[in-house]
Amino acid sequence: VQLQASGGGLVQAGGSLRLSCADSGRTFATYGWFRQAPGKEREFVARMYRVSKTTYYADSVKGRFTISRDNARNTVYLQMNSLKPEDTAVYYCAAGITSPTVDGVEYWGQGTQVTVSS
Repeated sequence: VQLQASGGGLVQAGGSLRLSCADSGRTFATYGWFRQAPGKEREFVARMYRVSKTTYYADSVKGRFTISRDNARNTVYLQMNSLKPEDTAVYYCAAGITSPTVDGVEYWGQGTQVTVSS
């Protein structure tokens, strides 16, 4: 199983970025994103069910971030709008999520850095 994340970068506050995560090797029921800021623990951001498209978000990103998946391309996206400096973190895609916690993730992708300047 491989989860290849991309799309991070440097953006000004109020801007937007779209992260992508291409998966291969296996299909999962759930996909999502976590993030880890410097000196902090990795935290849940968003997750979704592949078939029903049901989505869940952390309160801190609700209304600003949108998770989606293109099943034909085996790619999960995280559209991030109205970015804030506190969104700065390494973002990790994840698959096989049974709960919105680090321990509830079966597979991790590599991270992609998102930096939001004020």
